[in-house]
Amino acid sequence: MEFDAETTEQVSYSAKKCTEFVEVLYSKNAVPGGGGAAALVGAIGIALAGMVGNLTTGKKKYAAYEEDIQRILKEAKILQDRILAMIDEDAENFLPLAKAYGLPKETAEEKAYKEKTLEECTKVACSVPIEIVEVCYKAVLLHEELVGKGSAMAISDVACGVQCLRAAMISGWVNVLINIKTIKDTNYIADVENRIKPMLKEGVEICDRVYADVEKQLA
Repeated sequence: MEFDAETTEQVSYSAKKCTEFVEVLYSKNAVPGGGGAAALVGAIGIALAGMVGNLTTGKKKYAAYEEDIQRILKEAKILQDRILAMIDEDAENFLPLAKAYGLPKETAEEKAYKEKTLEECTKVACSVPIEIVEVCYKAVLLHEELVGKGSAMAISDVACGVQCLRAAMISGWVNVLINIKTIKDTNYIADVENRIKPMLKEGVEICDRVYADVEKQLA
């Protein structure tokens, strides 16, 4: 939940209808933006894991995987709830950064305060996109399991799911990159890059492998 920069009206973007969300995204409003879009696409990718799991559970043919499917469903629901919350959180985190850019810088004190505030607000603005990559990576691992354990009737939904998650991970990272380049804290930058870059690389590779596997099965 946050306040619209122009109207000061309290808005929950995650609670909007799909058509309303897309219309606001299309507009000149700064929020929601790429981060919110990445979170929504990621949520759709996670929901498809839930769909495949629900279509598999209780089926005699997949009884050997029932325990795994139930675990996947529980994990997917937790991840889905978290990433949906990030749609609004990303918008909330951007507004202080936008305001910080408007701070005065006439005196040495003002310049120092603005620089410090921008640094702090930029780190906050990076937090949700970073977590989008992390959450989507975990969801990718669930889809990887579903390739062999999920209902063959829903195998195409696994491919759709990983493609959504692939896009969400890359989009989340791009939203980190546009902000992190202005941060002067080299330790922070190193920590983020060392933690997220390998995860992103592996996640994309898994998505591509899962998609290729599904495509082969459907050919």
